[in-house]
Amino acid sequence: MEHSNQVDAAIIGYGAAAKPLAVALADAGQTVAVIERSHKMYGGACVNTACLPSKMLVHAAEVSAFEGGEFPARAERFQAAVNLKNQATSRLRERNYRVLADHPGVEVIDGEASFIDTTHLRVRTDEGERTLEATRTFIDTGSEPKLPPIPGLDGSRVYTSESLLDVEVLPETAIIIGAGYVGLEFASLFADFGVDVTVMQSGTDFLPREDAEVARVVRANFEQRGIHFMLGANVKAVEDDVAEALVVVDVDGKESRLTCDLVLVATGRRAAVDHLNLEAAGVRTDERGTIVTDEHLRTTAPNIWAMGDAAEAQQFTYVSYDGYRIVASDVLGDGSYTLATRGAVPSCIFADPPIAHVGLTEKEARDQGFEVATATLTADDMPKVPLLGKEALLMKAVVDASTDRVLGVHLYCTGAPEIVNLAKRFLDDNATAADFRDAVFTHPTVTEELNNLFASVGK
Repeated sequence: MEHSNQVDAAIIGYGAAAKPLAVALADAGQTVAVIERSHKMYGGACVNTACLPSKMLVHAAEVSAFEGGEFPARAERFQAAVNLKNQATSRLRERNYRVLADHPGVEVIDGEASFIDTTHLRVRTDEGERTLEATRTFIDTGSEPKLPPIPGLDGSRVYTSESLLDVEVLPETAIIIGAGYVGLEFASLFADFGVDVTVMQSGTDFLPREDAEVARVVRANFEQRGIHFMLGANVKAVEDDVAEALVVVDVDGKESRLTCDLVLVATGRRAAVDHLNLEAAGVRTDERGTIVTDEHLRTTAPNIWAMGDAAEAQQFTYVSYDGYRIVASDVLGDGSYTLATRGAVPSCIFADPPIAHVGLTEKEARDQGFEVATATLTADDMPKVPLLGKEALLMKAVVDASTDRVLGVHLYCTGAPEIVNLAKRFLDDNATAADFRDAVFTHPTVTEELNNLFASVGK
């Protein structure tokens, strides 16, 4: 089938925002070209190298921790989980491809796009080079691992969160460089599979984006599970040989040399935009390399928008999908839905148990001048939770004492990723502590502990 080199819309990248936007534009009668440089990334990172495959392994790890056994049995379960993950990822990737490839008005192009100018793209494919002219262009290229300048990170035993998902042999020992969301998820996952895990972080503040009280409980629980932390750690080099990897690290001027089977570098992600030749189109980036946009996700160039990790500081799949809503509102609607009307954005760390929060921490609230009241529930305050088969460690509420309005909800307990979504809706509606306290929730659930949590605010 012959396709036109002139389209109404070109979408660079096949991420969580690109797919629904392409369908919406095509259904509105526009011709759409979606350009993806990797046939392994249909559907974006979440489907292929991030959320879904990693969460499948997290679930398998929780089951493995429950089943117990010696390391060989755990290693066998790990390999089985990786095989199931690969099968599921392959199915999801094909399903995502077919959604657009079979949709009228949409062409999927396997190739790497870069800007010639504001309206023209150069697309390099296996068949050669092609030039596209697009009335509008939308960037959804996602992000990629950001590696620090540490010698030896190209070693055979060194992985990123993406390449680690292809490892089939469970390591007995692992060192994780980075104690952010990704690093802690893999630390928890490996610990549940019986791996000896050490987490290194250059900063001295543990989980600085979480409420300090929650962060203390998380660290204590991780250490109780056998996970070792080295904060203020300056990793100087990683050396690789046939038998093991060696990590050279300096803490407070004292150098240590630690050996392990595997090194995971989880030091953040950066916008994947270097290949786009953004300057030619007049698209600006900030000091972090992220595309600059306004509240409608319009870039600094006319008729070019950017969505997802390429443009937003909060690199979450659900934020990327919400970016599609904002762009669709601007291009196909009345433009009323913007970054300003998005509301509170929840976040989760899928550890065991998971960590989640929405809204302000206690410190952020005080720094913003609120008169703050708080409440916490610990495992001892939630006696029915062990009956549900899981441990609840901490719930915390942050409230404006002068108005009773809830400013933040912080959770380190089973069910946290689900409960935080409910809390987001409450916060978006400017709910009070009394609203949470008096809400009717099913029993016996962890969610209903919100009644008790908010009943104790300020007491």
